[in-house]
Amino acid sequence: MANRFEFSRVDRVRKALMREVSDIIRKEVKDPRLANEVISITDVELSGDLRHAKIYVSIYGPEETQTQDMDILQEWTPQIRSEVGRRIRLHHTPEIQFYLDNSLERGSRVTQLLDQISRGEV
Repeated sequence: MANRFEFSRVDRVRKALMREVSDIIRKEVKDPRLANEVISITDVELSGDLRHAKIYVSIYGPEETQTQDMDILQEWTPQIRSEVGRRIRLHHTPEIQFYLDNSLERGSRVTQLLDQISRGEV
């Protein structure tokens, strides 16, 4: 029974992190260098003790702007973590690391190629 409780707690915290970090990036990260205003949180992986969070983000656009935006997120990580600590009541606020997730962009490209094949363009 304890495992089921732990899973549900980790899942609840994971969903709260996704929601709050997304909101913080959208409303609190005011950096004029951000090239793309659309940064989506695609997933959060939490350690079992809730002390470490890997946050996967999708940034649509050219690779150089994705890299720039990821660097800006890395710079803002302490402030984002601090705001998460204010918004989500946990014994320890998780250490946050951001990772670029290109799966949405790859999926879009595959769909585009399949459409071209079906029209006989390839």
